[in-house]
Formats: sequence, C-alpha cells, structure tokens
Amino acid sequence: MLSSSLVRVASVSHSFWGLKHLNRIRLCVVLVILVLHAGCERAEQWPARPVTLLCPWSAGGGTDRVSRQMAVQLEVELGVPVNVVNATGGGGVTGHARGALARPDGYTLLMATVELNMLHWRGLCPVTWASYRPLGKLNEDSAAVFVRADSQWQTVTDLEEAFRDATAPVAVSGSASGSIWHLALAGWLLERDLPMASANWISSKGSAPSLQELLARGVDVVCCSIPEAATLVDAGEVRCLGVMSTERCPTAPEIPTFAEQGVEWSVGGWRGMMYPPGVSEDRVQRMEAAIAKVAASDEFRNFMDEAGFNMSICGGEEFGRFLEQADKDFGAILTQPAMRQQQQAPLSPWFMPILLGVLGVIAGGVGVSTRRPAVVAKVAAADNNLRMMVVCTGAIAAFAVVLDTVGYVVAASLLMSSLLLLLRVRLLTVCVVVLTSVPVTYHAFSVLLGVPLPWGWLGW
Repeated sequence: MLSSSLVRVASVSHSFWGLKHLNRIRLCVVLVILVLHAGCERAEQWPARPVTLLCPWSAGGGTDRVSRQMAVQLEVELGVPVNVVNATGGGGVTGHARGALARPDGYTLLMATVELNMLHWRGLCPVTWASYRPLGKLNEDSAAVFVRADSQWQTVTDLEEAFRDATAPVAVSGSASGSIWHLALAGWLLERDLPMASANWISSKGSAPSLQELLARGVDVVCCSIPEAATLVDAGEVRCLGVMSTERCPTAPEIPTFAEQGVEWSVGGWRGMMYPPGVSEDRVQRMEAAIAKVAASDEFRNFMDEAGFNMSICGGEEFGRFLEQADKDFGAILTQPAMRQQQQAPLSPWFMPILLGVLGVIAGGVGVSTRRPAVVAKVAAADNNLRMMVVCTGAIAAFAVVLDTVGYVVAASLLMSSLLLLLRVRLLTVCVVVLTSVPVTYHAFSVLLGVPLPWGWLGW
C-alpha cells in the first residue's frame, strides 16, 4: 500500500512538472484564489476558528481548573474549540500582559485573577484593570488563616498576641512573596498595628506546598483560601482560625470570620473573564452573553460547589466598577512604607542588561586585540556564510514581530519565500512550495491539533 501511494505521489508530481511554465503559474493562481476564498467564507461568521483562553497560572491550580471548565462549556455555546493556554511566569505578569496585548479580534480571552490589581502597584508591569474590557466576574474566595491541629493558637486573637510578643519571627507561608495571600497577611498586620518583622513570609510555589510545609513543621502559619485547604481541614490535620471576611464561607459555615472575632479586615482573591481593549462591540456582547450563560448553568455551579469555590457572578459593567474599587483598596495597602520596604528587590531590573552589555564589550575587545593575519583571512573567506546567518536571523525576527499583525499565512509565506530565494531556488519552485506548505501547516495546527494560529488581516 505504501509503495503504491508513493507511486501515485510521484506520478502527480511528474505530471505537474511536465506542465508548461505558464500552466503551472495558472494552477498556482487558482490554488491561491481557492485558499483565500475559503478563508473569506469562514471570516464572514464569528467565531469561525478556535478561541484561546489564557490562564496566568500553572496547570492543576484553582484558576486552571476554573479555566478548563469554562472552556469546555464555552465550546458548546460558541461552536468552536476553546483552548486553555497556561501563560505562567513573573507572578502573573506573563499571562496578564499577554491578555492585554493580544490582538483585539475576539479570539483571545483572559482568565484574570486578583494579582491584576497588584502588579502595577508593585512596579512589576504597567498593566492595570483599565488595560482590558471586563466581561464578567466568576468567583471570589476570601483569605483565611490555618495552623496545625495541635497548635497552641485557637483563635485569631491568640495569633495576634503571638505576633505582638514574638521574640523571633513567626514563619508564615501561602504562596509567592507579593501574592494575594502574602498581601492579605501583611494588610492584616498593618490594620492591627502589629510589627511587620514579627512575621517571616516564606515564599513558595502555591498553597499546596505551603500546607505541606505546615504539616512538616517547616512553617507555623499558612494564609490561603478555604477551598485550597479543605481536604486537610476535613482530615483534621489543620485548623482554620478564621476567614478574612464579613460573612462566613458558604462551603465552610462552621469557620468564624475575622469580623466575628473583633478584627475589621477582609480581603480575598477573585477570578474573571476579560478581553483586550478594542474588540468590536458585537463580539463583546456575544462573548459576554456566552460567559453569562455558562456561569448560570447547573453544570458550572455544580463544578464550583464540588471544588469549594465561592461563586460571585456579575456582568462586565459591574465587574469594571468592582475592579476600580479593588484597585484603590490594594493601592492603599501596597503604597504603605512597610510594604514598599518588604517588596524592594535586592537587585535593580537593569542589573542583568548592564552586566551582559559589559561582558559583551569585554569579549569584543579581547577578540579585536587577538586577531592575527591568518585569522583575518579565514574571516574574510567566511563572509558569505556570515551574511547568510545575519539575513536568516533578521528574517526570523521579522516573522516574530509581524506574526500577530499580518497573520500566520502571510508572515510564513514571506519568511519562506525570502529564505528560499536567498538560497537561489527558482521562483516557480518557491511559489509551489509556499502555496502548498503554508496552507497545509496552518490546517495541521489549527484543525488537526487544535492549536490556533494568528489570522491577522485575513481574519479581521
């Protein structure tokens, strides 16, 4: 069977190359028209291709779980695949920045989290809530404080006294330094005028490793949400002293609030869907309606209840007002002198660029000083290869820059054409290779593998 297939392919190839040059060119033009015509037909309806849902946090976490459940149900509502992409790194900077800078064609969503209200106050990136078009808030989980089951602290008041009288810092964890749970603890200390130095925050990759450290007696206190610690609480291994809220958690009504213990401090994390700015209003309304329908479904509510997530649903306009107020509240905390001192980086952000620049100058100077006539001759003989390398590098860099703007089909065609012509391939061969390989590659990724590639101008 394989040999017969190869024979047929060879026969078709031979027939094609047996055509006259003019006929080959006509055939290429027809192929181009067919490809573009198919693209235009798909672009008339929206959505006509897969949608990307960016998740700023790693797979398996709470945000990832909510994102994937939302994606599964959105596929039914939109009629196209919805692919979750975990854009992790930088404490949420990578995912949130990608969401704000995505092409505003309605095919890229962001599952934003509470860290969005903190990133610009911490000086990590200029992205704020105003950098997006809010579509809807899904849930909100308050912070809570956990200790081991055999801990001497029974209430929030007991722990406050320990912070106030501590001769050595109390080891506390919950997530990375500067995360929402770190902020919740620091804000609590500031609110109650407790010494910040009495708590030593141990940075970790999330609540799960922090709780494991709590059981292993590596830390004494963990600050995170109730759903994240629910399994250990139910097993009787850890105890929750209180939830930072004015109302008890619906999934754990037996746990007292901070307000009930005389502490007027509440803070928590939220998750919500957003678009980059500039998406057309009709697409915004379509996506907002689809998200609202999924959030109101029994399937989504059952998932959230079973996972222990506290639902807090509102539309895009109300979500925007919530974000504006939350941004002000977090700014009041993060601009405190004590918080600024805690978040001050030991090295300047320009340290690595300056270091690399200095090393480059040194290396260049050493290279110039050690050149000999024989070496110069060899370099002159390799000039053509050097030019080839520079041009190829420039072409690949240009491809990466214009990919989102002009789309994969145009960018890949230009890149492949330029490289083939640089290698002195015949123009007719270049046309045939580009017109066959680029559409095949696009459909292989977009249709077969479900990986969306930018459409640019073609899908605008």
